[in-house]
Amino acid sequence: TQYEGVRVYSKSFSHAGGTKLVMIKDGMEKFLLAAGKGELYDALSGDEKDGYKLCPADHENRLVLNRFFPYTEPVANTEHRTSVGLGDRLGLATPGHIRAVRNTEVFPIFAQQSVRELDMTARKYEDVIDSAAYAVFQEGYKKGYGADGDHLKTKEDILKELDLGATMITLDSSEKIDNTILNLNDAELGEKYDALDESIRSYYEDKYLNESVSLGSLSFEIDRVQLMRDVLTYYAAIDFIKEVYEEIIVGYKKPLDFEISIDETSTPTSPVSHYIIARELSDRKIVISTMAPRFIGEFQKGIDYIGSLDEFREDIRSHVAIAEHYGYRISVHSGSDKFSIFPIVAEETHGKFHVKTAGTNWLEAVEVISENDPKLYRDMHFHALRKFSDATKLYHVTTNLANIEDLESVEDKDLPKYLKNNDARQLLHITYGYI
Repeated sequence: TQYEGVRVYSKSFSHAGGTKLVMIKDGMEKFLLAAGKGELYDALSGDEKDGYKLCPADHENRLVLNRFFPYTEPVANTEHRTSVGLGDRLGLATPGHIRAVRNTEVFPIFAQQSVRELDMTARKYEDVIDSAAYAVFQEGYKKGYGADGDHLKTKEDILKELDLGATMITLDSSEKIDNTILNLNDAELGEKYDALDESIRSYYEDKYLNESVSLGSLSFEIDRVQLMRDVLTYYAAIDFIKEVYEEIIVGYKKPLDFEISIDETSTPTSPVSHYIIARELSDRKIVISTMAPRFIGEFQKGIDYIGSLDEFREDIRSHVAIAEHYGYRISVHSGSDKFSIFPIVAEETHGKFHVKTAGTNWLEAVEVISENDPKLYRDMHFHALRKFSDATKLYHVTTNLANIEDLESVEDKDLPKYLKNNDARQLLHITYGYI
């Protein structure tokens, strides 16, 4: 609703005690408009005039909002619903995300940004939760949402983001995974394995060597070479996960969703590797919500899946068999624009999964700019070209700039077509932080 240039978000109309509250937008800024009296009115900071208080949508007032309207505070997915991480790099897209999920049973993670994304956009994690909480209030969304401390690698970062309000921790153990093991020949592998402490070798050999595993339709045997590779690759990561769980997660004061990310590896995660990790976590009493293996095929940023859909279906089916046996859901990372595999993910997981996305809404915003402000789009495009080589140091893509038509030869009305080209999509996707 518009009143003399001021937009009133009618879905946000709320009251607590003797205070009535609504969110408004004046120009480019959003505010909370409070009227009445009482504890809420007094707790909000802002300018008073004519019986009203105009309050900035800042961090301090967000904390007040959380206290009086608990649905605006992120929570854990305690019902283990199918969930989607909807990373909002701009801090502007969450109202649209809310409208997309409002009539579904999906549990949304509206506040989701990795350390890399925060660094690229010069945002803080509290800013991410602030924008999500205000969007939830603006849209009157009361079904619950989460806040993911995404791809965290250190205990210090985990504790920091929990203190700021994270309700989900995605532990990225990639720095504890030894990706060099895959390149060793059998002799080198044996030499490196023999250098391990004997207690580690005997522990894993006694449990897994020559074990025949059958989980539903999935069956395999673990031979010595496979076991050596998996132990050398993952044992330090498994120990680190145990440390984090016992020191931080298990005794935390509030319910948490705990995701293990093992997708940041140089090769796909084999079912044997997944099984050993899953069994170790279970045997060590580590309860997780989701695990993200690296699947076969390519999950590049901002474009659809690259690879055989039949092979992907077979691969995820194996991982689901392990996940279901040990009581957690499969998580799919780099999910932006992976439309061809979404039906397969839903079918093979029996509708129980987690998917992370962030780039799609950014590219949709860029497309809107190309339609409404061609000059701005052209400036963004040229700047993206200048920064592309820097961005490729942070993101793995196979973008070929030669496949993108020369911008100067394209009429304004045809600019939106640029983002139908995979190479242009990736160019604009990975340079978001520089733009």
